[in-house]
Amino acid sequence: MSSHAPYPIGTPGRSWGESERAEWRSQQKVRRSYAADVLSVIETLRARFDVPEYGQLDYAPDSYPLFAIKSRDWRDELPIALVTGGVHGYETSGVHGALQFVEKHAAGYAGKANLIVAPCVSPWAYERIHRWNADALDPNRSFRKNSPAQESAALMRLVAPFRERVLVHIDLHETTDSDESEFRPALAARDGIAYEPGEIPDGFYLVDDSAHPQPEFQQAVIAAVAKVTHIAPADAKGEIIGSPVVAPGVIEYALAKLGLCAGITSAPYTTTTEVYPDSPRATPAQCNAAQVAAVCAAIDFALAHPAKTFVER
Repeated sequence: MSSHAPYPIGTPGRSWGESERAEWRSQQKVRRSYAADVLSVIETLRARFDVPEYGQLDYAPDSYPLFAIKSRDWRDELPIALVTGGVHGYETSGVHGALQFVEKHAAGYAGKANLIVAPCVSPWAYERIHRWNADALDPNRSFRKNSPAQESAALMRLVAPFRERVLVHIDLHETTDSDESEFRPALAARDGIAYEPGEIPDGFYLVDDSAHPQPEFQQAVIAAVAKVTHIAPADAKGEIIGSPVVAPGVIEYALAKLGLCAGITSAPYTTTTEVYPDSPRATPAQCNAAQVAAVCAAIDFALAHPAKTFVER
């Protein structure tokens, strides 16, 4: 599809109704397996970690159990580190980076932090390599009270008992070429607005919270990831995806106001990673490794600088 061609579903200038959503849903085909790719890995971790089931997605005829991976030596006096991946199911390294972190590094934080990792928040979308859930909703704009997205509501229920005690939350994402070729045109069509082409940044970047920025924390993560993959430069306007670059590889969003996953706790340290898997300079293994490096750097910085005021979101 040309970036300027009308999206093939809906009428230009008119937002989608249920018939358009149903047409869109009928075109989404299973392209990979949540059970084979994710649940099988989680199963291997049960011997070392607690694996609570925190919900189930029901999109008839499909049903998906939702699992988190939790420190077995959980101690209430320790700080909590939350890692989330696969909020957008098509962002592959977010899912596999989270699992790789648990496999290779989580044990090293025993006695230092309580870890809880939700590696694949949106399994329906993971299987179909899509941004939205089955209702054509973006879970990462749906983390709010009475959320219409099952995925977002389930994660918020999981986090609710300890949301005020989280020290650091890192949410793992990707920015892909398909954002411009498919997802942003689909979004414009769904909402009945004109599609305006954007520019995909070549490299890794972070999204800080504009309401509670932590520039030193963000730069610590950038420095760690720069050893693994390249950091996205600003475009000719000094922006990344339409937002001003406030430091190398860092932009800011209003996390809670926009209903973003990284805004669901009162953590003083929060960030959203954005890996670029379509770069000729990055391999899938590098993308996973970049996510792991970001998680480790985020937790390490937070543990070394714990005396921050918890924030209200």
